[in-house]
Amino acid sequence: MSTTESRHAAQHLKRSALVNSFYKLSASFGMGNDGLVQRLAGLVFLIRVVSAVLAYGTQVLLARGMGGFEFGIYVCVWTWVLLLGSSVDLGLASAAQRLIPEYIQQNKLACLRGFLFGSRWLSMGAATIVAGCGAAVVKLLEPWTDQAITFPLYVACATLPAYAMAQTQGGIARSYDWMGLALAPTFVFRQLFLTVMIGVIYFAGIPVNAFIAMLVSGAAVWMTALGTHFVLNRRLAARVECGPKSFDFGAWFAVALPIALVEVFFLLLTYVDILVLQQFVSPEQVAIYYAALKTLALVAFVHFAVSATTMHRFSHFHTAGDRRRLSEFLAQAIRWTFWPSAVVTALLLVVGQQLLNLFGEQFASGYHLMFVLAVGLLARASVGPIERLLSIVGEWRACALVYGAAFALNFGLCIALIPFFGSTGAAIASAIAMIGESALLFFATKVRLGLHGFVWR
Repeated sequence: MSTTESRHAAQHLKRSALVNSFYKLSASFGMGNDGLVQRLAGLVFLIRVVSAVLAYGTQVLLARGMGGFEFGIYVCVWTWVLLLGSSVDLGLASAAQRLIPEYIQQNKLACLRGFLFGSRWLSMGAATIVAGCGAAVVKLLEPWTDQAITFPLYVACATLPAYAMAQTQGGIARSYDWMGLALAPTFVFRQLFLTVMIGVIYFAGIPVNAFIAMLVSGAAVWMTALGTHFVLNRRLAARVECGPKSFDFGAWFAVALPIALVEVFFLLLTYVDILVLQQFVSPEQVAIYYAALKTLALVAFVHFAVSATTMHRFSHFHTAGDRRRLSEFLAQAIRWTFWPSAVVTALLLVVGQQLLNLFGEQFASGYHLMFVLAVGLLARASVGPIERLLSIVGEWRACALVYGAAFALNFGLCIALIPFFGSTGAAIASAIAMIGESALLFFATKVRLGLHGFVWR
C-alpha cells in the first residue's frame, strides 16, 4: 500500500512540476502572487507548447511529403478554416466568459442552463449556414478554379460546424477554469491525431496532397469536437443542477456580437498577410512564409495562455466595481505576457534556421522573416491582453476601431509592399501593423479606462 501511495505521490509531484514551470518563470520576473492564475496560465502554456511541437512535426511531414506547391495550397485553404471557423461562433465563445460568471454571481440558474445548452447549438447552426453558402460559392467558381484547390475547399466547408462548436465549448470550459478540457482536445488530441495519421500516410509511402491533408484535418476537428461535447456535458451535470432553462437571446447577442466584431477584425489582421500574399506569389513562397510564421508561433502562445486565463477575471473585477484590483491584475497580466515572450523569442531566433531546415532546404531562405515578425510580436506582448479587457468591460467600439485601423494598415501595406518585396513585404507589413495596433490599444485603454496598459510604467 505504501509503495502505491509513493508512486501516486511521485506522479502528482511530476505533474505539479510541469504545470508550475511557467509559474516559476513568471515569479522570477516578480509577476505578483496570484497563484491560481499563474498555475492556470502555466497549464495553458504547457498545453500550447505540446501542441506546438505536434503541429510543427505535422507541418514538417506535410511539407516534405507534399512538396512546396501542394503544401502552399493546404496552407491557403486551412487559413480560411481558421479565419471563418474562429468567427462563425458569433462571439459566443468569448461571451461565455462574461455571461457565465455574471449568471453564477447573480444566481440566475435558469439563464445559466439556457446559455450552456443553447450557445453551442446556436454557434453550430450559424456555422452550418456559412458552410453551405461557402460550398455554393465554391461550386459557382468551380469551372474557373483548379481541382487541386476546389476539393480541399469543400472539405474546409464541411469542417466549419465542428470548429464553431469546439470554439464555444472551449469558452464555456474556460469560464469554469477547466483549462485542460478547454484546450487539450483542440491543441493536443486533435494535433496528435493529425500527426499520427499524416505520419502513417507519409511513412507508408502514400502520396499526400492538399485534399488528403484537409480530409485528415477535418476528421480530427470533428472527432475532438464531439468528444469534448460529451465530456463537457458530464462535468456540467455535476456542477449545475437540473432545472428550467431560459434563453435570453437578446442579452446573449448584446454581449456576443460586439465581441465577435472585434474578433473578426483581429482575425483579418492576423491572416491578411497570407491571404494577400497568395495573390502575388507562388504557393512555394507562401509555404516558406508560413513556415517562418509557424516557427515563431510559440511566442504568441504566451499571449494566448495569459488571455485565456484572465478574461473572466477582468469581468469579475469590473462587475464587482473593484478598480484597484482590476488595475493591479492588468499590470500583472501584462508582465506575465511580455517577459516570457521575450525569452521565447530570443531562443527561437537563435535556432530558427535549423528549425526551418526541417521543412526542407529551400525553407531556410525565410530565416530573415523571423526577425521582422518578431518585432511585431514583442510589440503586441508589451501591452498584454488589454484587448480582452476593453471588450469585456463594454469598450468594444474602441477595440473594434483599433483592430479595424490595424487591419486597414496591414492590408494597405501588403498591397503596396508584396508586389515589390514578396514575402519580406508581407512580414514588414505585419510587423508595422502589430506595432500600430499595440500603440492604439495602449492609448484606448488610457483614455477610455484610465488604466496604464504597458509593460513599463
